[in-house]
This record gives sequence, structure tokens and C-alpha cells, in this order.
Amino acid sequence: MYKSWHLDRRTFLKGTGVALALPWMESMGQAAPAKQAPKRLASVYFPFGVSLPSDKSEHSEWNWFPEEKDDSFRFRKSLESLESLRDQVTVLGSLAHPAGRKMGGHDTGDIFLTGASFRGADYRNGISLDQYIAGHVGEETRFGSLVMSSDGGVGEPTRATTLSFTSQGRPIPALASPRQIFDRLFGAGDASAKVQRRRLQNTSSMLDLVLENSRSMKNRLGQQDQRKLEDYLASIRDIEQRVNRSTAWLDIPKPDVSEAEVSLAVDQSLPVEYMQAMYDLIFLAFQTDSTRVATYMLGQVAGATTIANAFPACLGLQGNWHGLAHGAGKGDGAEKLGRFDQLLANQLSRFIQRLSDSQEGDGTLLDNTLVFYGSSNSKTHNNSNYPLILAGGKAMGFKHNQFLRPGANVPLSNVFVTMLEAMGIPHEGFADSTGELAELRA
Repeated sequence: MYKSWHLDRRTFLKGTGVALALPWMESMGQAAPAKQAPKRLASVYFPFGVSLPSDKSEHSEWNWFPEEKDDSFRFRKSLESLESLRDQVTVLGSLAHPAGRKMGGHDTGDIFLTGASFRGADYRNGISLDQYIAGHVGEETRFGSLVMSSDGGVGEPTRATTLSFTSQGRPIPALASPRQIFDRLFGAGDASAKVQRRRLQNTSSMLDLVLENSRSMKNRLGQQDQRKLEDYLASIRDIEQRVNRSTAWLDIPKPDVSEAEVSLAVDQSLPVEYMQAMYDLIFLAFQTDSTRVATYMLGQVAGATTIANAFPACLGLQGNWHGLAHGAGKGDGAEKLGRFDQLLANQLSRFIQRLSDSQEGDGTLLDNTLVFYGSSNSKTHNNSNYPLILAGGKAMGFKHNQFLRPGANVPLSNVFVTMLEAMGIPHEGFADSTGELAELRA
């Protein structure tokens, strides 16, 4: 017979010479009811806005936003897959990053999670919400964060292929291959721990040498070059932190996760299966407490150069995502884009449902996870009235079954501050925030 027993997440590992967190387990919660499950955030972005026909249009049922009815609301076709999850979901309208309204329509993907202000050649982004949170909770897990996108890499300024940016506003490369992501999270890697440790030690020694040499160089540089050097050194310190984390976790086995849990053979040529695999990887990373922060950029805003631009073809739609968005106001264009909006929402719903079905302590994985989903365009090139969804987090005090439109004067960063408060992350505001969005909390 199974006998419940108590594990202390830190003292258990002290015997191995380190003091690191184990994944949250049922036995922890049973013996220590005051111990809270980990709090997590998954952020998902899609480009080019959504279908927004007027209520008088024959295609009004394809308007992405719900229809307000008295004190309630009704999901229309694009979001109908969320109906069974409405008690776990809030739809947000009217919000935007004020700085984004001054930018070009293809520029705002870069600031979706930063709220930063930059114009023209003076590109200097800020830290993204996920990395700010990772800076406070990342040491608790093997991976500080999981950064993914359908295109991978970093892209180019104002056309980034990643949602995640460091404290210096530098883009963090995103992973795009389900196989590569799975292997990083759960793969055995090199069979020899000694070889891995030697490589990490060599990397650490090289980083020490770079940092030492930079000190003597700094005083000989002009002000602008000193700023560039500081940015570079900050990147080196980020690498140093990752090396230290990897070294500390070297003797801790990775979670045993079967490859059958994810369709690892798929790629972007099968959009639905690919998106499902990426969501499944986030789910598994959260379930095993491999990380508590994840981002996924479904597509970026560079138009023809993005891999995800071809995704609508899986529905037999002619043209590409960018062209579909531009044509949404003509003829049956609203329905065509709406059908693709619906497909994206179906994948989101599947992910939320999976979190909801996974038990954790006295609740579910979703109760302890915030899922933030949306675009930085309402219609193509319109950088206001972002279509947004916030799901989960009931154990953090969030209430749902709402369609909220706080008004155009409320910055989106107020939602970010509300998340930080709920997750217990210390802050002095975020970007251009003016306070919390009280309507989100019970």
C-alpha cells in the first residue's frame, strides 16, 4: 500500500552538495499544507490582429471579441472553443501599450511583453515580463525560462522572432524545433557527467577572463562605447548565470518523460500538429517544474519573411496570414480570417483544458498558472484595442468568466503589474503602468 510521506524541497537536496528545488509533489502538499504550489506564467503571441467585422455586417459572428449581453457576454465563432472554459477565462479589450500607438504596425511585436518605447533608429527595448519574473523565480528550476517561437532565433530589431528580452533589452533566441526543445528539457545529453562538468568549467574560466580584461578596457573608452561594453558584459553575466545553474543541476537527474507525450517529428509544414507540440512542451515543462516561465511567439510581424505566414494554408485558405489579415475588411475576408482565428483559439483551448485536467495539490495546474494570449494589433497595423485573453490563476486570486474593457487610457502594463502582484514578485511598477487592474482579482 502506498504510504504518504513528506519531502522538504530544499533539505532533500542538501545531501548531494547543492540546495535546489525539486518538482512540486503531492507528498509535499499533504504534509505541509502551508506550502504553496509553484506559480507560473505562459505568454503566447500571434501577429496581424484578428477579424473584427461590425455588428451590422453579415459576417458579424466572426468578430473575435465576444458579444456583450446585459451583464454577461457570448463567445462568437472565433472563440467558441472557450465556452466550456469560460469560468477559467477573461477576455480583455480596449487595452494597448501607449508607446505602441506611435510605432509602425509591424513594430509592436517586439514590445508585447516589454511595453518599451522606441522610435526609428533609436531602438532600445526593455526587459520582458517573463524575464523579469524569471529573474526572481528562475533559480528554483533547472531552466530559468523556456523561450520558443515558430520562426526561432531573434530576428531583427522591430521584427523580432522572440517575445523575450533581457534587462538590457537584448533579444533572447527562441527555440523552434520540438525535438530540440524536448531534448533540452528531458534528454539525457552527454552520457558522461565528467565531460559536461569539464565543458562548463572551461566556459566559466573563459567568461572570467573576459570579465577581467574588460575592467582594464572600460576606462579607455568613450561614453557611447562604454555603454556598448556594459551591454555586452551584461550578456556575459547572463551566460555566466546559466553556466552556474547548469553546473549546480548537473548531478540532479532530469524528469523521466516519454517521447510519446509529444509529436516530436512534426515541423512547421504541419501547423496544427506543430502548434500542439509546442503547447505540449510548455505543459510538460510546467508539470515537471523544469521551468515556471514560458513564451511562445506563434508568428512574427515581418510579413512574407515569417515561416508562420504560411500557416493558414492548413485550412485551405488562399494567400498567407498577412494577406488574410489585410483582406479581412473585404467581401468574405472577415470569415476567412475568422476561421483562422478560430483555429488558433482551438489550440489555446486545448492547452488550457490540459492544464485544467492536471491535478496539483488541492487544485489543478491551471489554478497555479497564468496563460496570457494575444496580439499587438487589433486589425492589421492598428496598434490599439489588442485582442487579449487571460486564463487560469484561480489559486492566485484571479476571477474569470468576464469580458473586460477597461478603456483606452488604461495601459496594458497594468495587467502585467496585476500578474506580478498575484505571483508575489516584488516590483515598483512595470514599464508605463499606473497601477493594478482590480477587476481581474477576486
